Amino acid sequence: MQVLKERIQKDGKVKAGNVLKVDSFLNHQMDIKLFEAIGKEFKRRFADVEINKILTIEASGIGIACVVAQYFGVPVVFAKKNQTKNIAGEVYTSQVESYTHGRVYDIIVAKEFLGEGDKVLLIDDFLANGKALEGLAALVEASGAELVGAGIVIEKGFQVGGEIIRNKGIRLESLAIVDSLDEVTGKITFRE
Repeated sequence: MQVLKERIQKDGKVKAGNVLKVDSFLNHQMDIKLFEAIGKEFKRRFADVEINKILTIEASGIGIACVVAQYFGVPVVFAKKNQTKNIAGEVYTSQVESYTHGRVYDIIVAKEFLGEGDKVLLIDDFLANGKALEGLAALVEASGAELVGAGIVIEKGFQVGGEIIRNKGIRLESLAIVDSLDEVTGKITFRE
């Protein structure tokens, strides 16, 4: 997706430890016009499958998932990282290790929002080591729903996540795949 790659080149910042900061337009401050283009692109890429739910993980994936959901006309469910008082009843849980935060979270979805008959598309902002997607896929499997695919805005192609997810047989559509980050020069290269 050329407009996304251009925006990453223009406003993305490379930090130590293979961190790509895109918080000025993607996951802190959000460029809704860009999100609209992202939503249209995911709708185009997944036009061949039936989807009735979009599942993401809090917090950075929620805004993107909401805009994508508008193009599919379906609700968004987001996995919470903490049990809260307003999650009553039975839940599905899975564990996720965050590459960015360097910690393990229990993720939770109330059973009333995910179950048999659902055809679920996973949406998230980044794919690095694949742990978030693996955790979300485990929730879908536990619920008896069908996982139809995963849409990622930015995949770090030099990390193992994409390979892990594809090797599990999950259809993965990444809008921009970063091949390398150079923290000294700030150069970002993409897979074509």
